[in-house]
Amino acid sequence: MNLTTQKRLAAEILKVGTNRVWIDPERVEEVSTAITRESIKQLIKDGAIKAQPKKGISSYRSKKIKQQKKKGRRKGKGSIKGAKGARRPRKREWISTIRALRKDLKKMRDKRQINKTTYRKLYKMAKGGAFRSKSYMKTYARDHDMLR
Repeated sequence: MNLTTQKRLAAEILKVGTNRVWIDPERVEEVSTAITRESIKQLIKDGAIKAQPKKGISSYRSKKIKQQKKKGRRKGKGSIKGAKGARRPRKREWISTIRALRKDLKKMRDKRQINKTTYRKLYKMAKGGAFRSKSYMKTYARDHDMLR
């Protein structure tokens, strides 16, 4: 049974697309005889023709992923985009290293582990990029008899 005309008319009346028009399978005969807008309106009123609800997009999965990311998951090698220097720039890396070194140097000077001359020498070396970490700097000072 061809109900394309009825579906089209119902879609226009209900202000939905033709795919969202639902026709009661038990009342197909009755619907097929309806050819005017008035008869279609009457069938809609009777409940033989209805508009199906809009299909939404489920946000369950995206919410779940967001929750996991909040916990710190999904940060493996496969998720990394961009170069190494894009996520943590080289300058930021340098700033954190040099600040730690200088703080340590000051602490060593204040505790009288090193004298002012040694402090100045190590400070300049740190500025030049001679040490990659605090432990490396301390090892250097120990090996070169700079500690008191």
